[in-house]
Amino acid sequence: MFSSEFLPQSLHFTSPLSKPTIPQSHSDSLVPRRFPNKTHLRNGASSAESREPHFPNLHNRDAHLMKLLNRSCRAGKHDESLYFLESVASKGFKPDVVLCTKLIKGFFNSRNLKKAVRVMEILETYGDPDVYSYNAMISGFSKANQIESANQVFDRMRSRGFSPDVVTYNIMIGSLCSRGKLELAFEVMDELLKDGCKPSVITYTILIEATILEGRINEALELFDELLSRGLHPDLYAYNAIIRGICKEGMEDRAVEFVQALSARGCNPDVISYNILLRSFLNKSRWEDGKKLMKDMVLSGCEPNVVTHSILISSLCREGRVGEAVNVLKVMREKGLTPDAYSYDPLISAFCKEGRLDLAIEYLHKMVADGCLPDIVNYNTILATLCKFGSADLALDIFEKLDEVGCPPNVSSYNTMFSALWSCGNKIKALEMISEMIRKGIDPDEITYNSLISCLCREGLVDEAIGLLVDMEATTFQPTVISFNIVLLGMCKAHRVFEGIELLITMVEKGCLPNETSYVLLIEGIAYAGWRPEAMELANSLYRLGVICEDSSKRLNKTFPMLDVY
Repeated sequence: MFSSEFLPQSLHFTSPLSKPTIPQSHSDSLVPRRFPNKTHLRNGASSAESREPHFPNLHNRDAHLMKLLNRSCRAGKHDESLYFLESVASKGFKPDVVLCTKLIKGFFNSRNLKKAVRVMEILETYGDPDVYSYNAMISGFSKANQIESANQVFDRMRSRGFSPDVVTYNIMIGSLCSRGKLELAFEVMDELLKDGCKPSVITYTILIEATILEGRINEALELFDELLSRGLHPDLYAYNAIIRGICKEGMEDRAVEFVQALSARGCNPDVISYNILLRSFLNKSRWEDGKKLMKDMVLSGCEPNVVTHSILISSLCREGRVGEAVNVLKVMREKGLTPDAYSYDPLISAFCKEGRLDLAIEYLHKMVADGCLPDIVNYNTILATLCKFGSADLALDIFEKLDEVGCPPNVSSYNTMFSALWSCGNKIKALEMISEMIRKGIDPDEITYNSLISCLCREGLVDEAIGLLVDMEATTFQPTVISFNIVLLGMCKAHRVFEGIELLITMVEKGCLPNETSYVLLIEGIAYAGWRPEAMELANSLYRLGVICEDSSKRLNKTFPMLDVY
């Protein structure tokens, strides 16, 4: 593909045509066939920009106008380019398909679909669109999830005598796959073959990845074999898609065999191949297999990269082997590798989990020194740890400086600070946090509602908590069993047992099934309200029905002993 710098200063317009005016824009002129959303294309798609236009001699005035058109297009000034395009087309000159295709792509990239359609109208009316320009339209509409419009362009393309090429079909197949319509994608593949069009490696890779996503690894392997039988040579992206799919199904040993067979096919695995396998092994704590894999990796001449070391660090931290994870970080540096955010995140979280805030902050500074700016997840981890260990004031100081460091707080940050401030008695400041969050346009989430409901219940404000539970139903976050259990606990503590029973009924009516905790809370509420025999009779009945486990039953019988039970 050529850089726009290599485009000539004047564009191709042939002699004036008979049509003196441009029709007004109407988006339905281009646009009906089934067709879905985002395309799934990697490199390899043909581009109109790689074709060199022909430029005849023009009168100075017209040549100047077209120079302006070309320059504005090269500068990415698409609105200006469209203005010049309409100007030259109104003089009857034939617009260049290469430039128009570039403009179409530019308008789609800036999400200005109407103007992309307008460029195509001009091209169809005064120029000669080709398969590349139609592909640009289909791709643009697909990415914008304007599927019906993409279908209409496809049909229009055929009606004007253009045969779809493999890129057209790849756009269609990728769009279907991205929307989970795999069977329709296979139908398009059949249509591709009937059309006499040869599928490419990209075509198969799209289908393989989509098939793996649905857990149909055997079908994915069949597609891979079909790819090979057609004499196509898969690239490492295709191989790694298969390796990833096999590992996803938990068949690491089979994936190793597949990797070992790559060399026989003349394609050596790369660091990505090994990283996929390593992550899968270590997720199952298969450390010996992981060590052997890394040894084979080095022997094959494939050096571990930053991602490899980050996988090791993350896996070690997950198993509590933080000291070893720190050593891996040191080895990275010795090898001249610069750790990234994925290298530091597990370590900072692990230090926080152990209560080692000094080390967490030290590694936060090291992270910054390595050119990795901490994100809000890192800061939220620090905030949560400070709050957990009773340092809400220090957490508040950090929280108030987040905007200054270019990392504005999110809903998790506010949730953490609200709970901490309320727990340490600063209820007014806690409520101010919620007000500030809403004022900034940050929508509360399920945790926000549950935290508020919990705090209200702890203060004995059960009616207010019930009101918030009702308000929650009007949001996108429907109350969960956790939300109901919080209110149920508040009701039972207030000895409002009958209302607790009604709440349990309401849960079921709303399709939210009570869990073991719900029943245990109710039993305890009934017992503490003075109906111990009835509570234990209910507990024993629920245990016999398998609703509560043996441990819960024993604990309840120990807490509320009844001589007649034995």
